[in-house]
Amino acid sequence: MEITINYSNMGYYSEELEALIRQVLTKGAELQKVPDTAEISVLICDGPVIHELNRTYRDVDAPTDVLSFALNEGEDDVPEEESELGDIVINLDRAEEQAREYGHSREREVAYLSVHGFLHILGYDHYDPEEKKAMRATEEAILSACGLERVMDGN
Repeated sequence: MEITINYSNMGYYSEELEALIRQVLTKGAELQKVPDTAEISVLICDGPVIHELNRTYRDVDAPTDVLSFALNEGEDDVPEEESELGDIVINLDRAEEQAREYGHSREREVAYLSVHGFLHILGYDHYDPEEKKAMRATEEAILSACGLERVMDGN
C-alpha cells in the first residue's frame, strides 16, 4: 500500500513517527487484505487545523484526535481499479495529551490513532457495542502484530 504522510507544520516531522505510521498501516493493510495498489494519505496536524476540518466536514465545532475521510464512503460498487482509499488526519497535540492520560508513549498513541482512522476508512465503526467490540479487536490485532502493547479500554 502506498502511504503519503504530510504535515501542517514541519515542526511535527519525526522520522520515527513516520516509520511507525507506515509500519502499522502496512500491517493493517496486510491483515485486512487491502490490495498492494491501494493509496492512503495521512496528515499530521495540530488542534486548530483538525478543529477547522471537523467544523467544515462534520459540523462539529471542536477539535478531535483523528478524522477519517473515506473516498468511496457510502458507495456499494467501488471500481476494482480504484486505488485511493482516503485520508487520515491525526491531531498530534491531542495524541500527546491522550498518551499522558492513558499512561503510554506518544508513539503508541499515534500508532493507535493511525490504525483507528484506517479502520474507519475500511468501514469499521464503534457506535453500537458489537461494532465497537469488533473494531477494538481488530485494532488490537494490528497493534499486537506490530509489537505494540494492548489497546487500552479508554481508547
